[in-house]
Amino acid sequence: MSSTAEHVDVLIVGAGISGVGAAYHLQKRSPGKSYAILESKDVIGGTWDLFRYPGIRSDSDMHTLGYNFKPWTAAQSIADGDSILDYVRETAAENGIDRHIRFNHKATSAAWSTNDGRWTVEAERSDTDETVTITCDFLFMASGYFRHDRGFTPEFPGIESFGGAVIHPQHWPEDLDYEGKRVVVVGSGATAVTLVPALAEKAAKVTMLQRSPTYVISLPGEDAIAVGLRKVLPEKAAYAVTRWKNVLLQSAFYRLCKRFPGRMKALLLKGMKKGLPEGFDVDKHFNPKYNPWDQRVCLIPDGDLFDALAAGRADVVTDTIKVFDEAGIELDSGDRIDADIVITATGLNLLFLGDVDVSVDGTRPDIPNSFTYKGMMLNDIPNFAFALGYTNASWTLKVDLVCEYACRLINYMDANGYRECVPRVTDPTVTEEQLIDFNSGYVLRSLHELPKQGSKIPWKLRQNYVRDVPELRRGELADGTMQFSRGATASTPPEAEVASSGIPG
Repeated sequence: MSSTAEHVDVLIVGAGISGVGAAYHLQKRSPGKSYAILESKDVIGGTWDLFRYPGIRSDSDMHTLGYNFKPWTAAQSIADGDSILDYVRETAAENGIDRHIRFNHKATSAAWSTNDGRWTVEAERSDTDETVTITCDFLFMASGYFRHDRGFTPEFPGIESFGGAVIHPQHWPEDLDYEGKRVVVVGSGATAVTLVPALAEKAAKVTMLQRSPTYVISLPGEDAIAVGLRKVLPEKAAYAVTRWKNVLLQSAFYRLCKRFPGRMKALLLKGMKKGLPEGFDVDKHFNPKYNPWDQRVCLIPDGDLFDALAAGRADVVTDTIKVFDEAGIELDSGDRIDADIVITATGLNLLFLGDVDVSVDGTRPDIPNSFTYKGMMLNDIPNFAFALGYTNASWTLKVDLVCEYACRLINYMDANGYRECVPRVTDPTVTEEQLIDFNSGYVLRSLHELPKQGSKIPWKLRQNYVRDVPELRRGELADGTMQFSRGATASTPPEAEVASSGIPG
């Protein structure tokens, strides 16, 4: 094992949709800054390279999931995974971002030194078994929010006795032959409702086995307004109008669900009854006990799931698993499902900051008890930001804003001769709240490992793009919470400076 060292102004961890976007914004808004991207795999793409299961697609429209600087021009608004992957890779190639990526570099530790005013990041190279050391002035984590090496599968009684294949969608084998087979998809979330109609095209029968229902909504796969706008407006203008149209529709739908849950529940059920075959037990299979947007509402383009159910190629069973046997699954109701293949679409394992061991001046921050600042930084951790998208809208909407804000912050520090920026909790009345206001299983399982949000701005997540745009693009950087320093030596503590708001440093 050997070690090499170099220095860049900004180091980005992750070459998925967030990392490529971060690099673009840095090149455009802070063009004098040197940067590198560490990517643990040997390709660009992150999530969109990882998931390869049949039917993989976006769970929101590409006019909002796409970057704000690169129009989505394909006809399909709800895009397949390969198209999204091509879009991300095309963005990297067009802007020379791919030349800055260090593939097969898995970041393992990041140590901040106040005396040096920089981060020291170590990465393991999977291609050479070397440990590489890189220092940087600003560290941007774009590593996503879940483990790529292991999806979540509950402990199912007797599953080891099942004679067929058991597959998690996160680890889909390229050579899986499901044609003419009986397939059971365990789960009811976005992955399950995507898999069922895709598998039903070849399988003998696909059964979605769910413990409890999920809200689903059918929308056209092609945005007719976007298509029309491209005929009369320049490409960028048409994209911008479509993007804001969809942002406002998404926001209105979410706010209505939160304000009038009973009415919106009835409206969603009405839409599902319209799409499902006559006599289908909608209340049993598609009427959740929770309110809309307590968990994510699943999108099905052009009603493909409903079509598969109507054609008899797929069905839904709402029940719980008693035990697996060699030929299938025995349910607690006494019924059973025979199967050749079982797909465990049972969720993700969340992982904050990509499992990087973070330390500040030799001390590991207590991240689960830290507060998130503007949904992109952590209190008392200097020159550091992370990409975390919205839960109630497209991921990239928030990530674009985070990247723009980080560049503003870097440029502000340069303009004023600052070496360090760090958000600090100076208001004793701020109390902690759950970071992600969802009751989905994958969230509840991991809350104890995630940081908190605060009860007040700027520690509280708005989950509101319309309100975040002016704040993150034009809001005051020296807001009294963000503190700046011109550096320190071994014998001199950093000179902390705050805004003229009167809040003590």
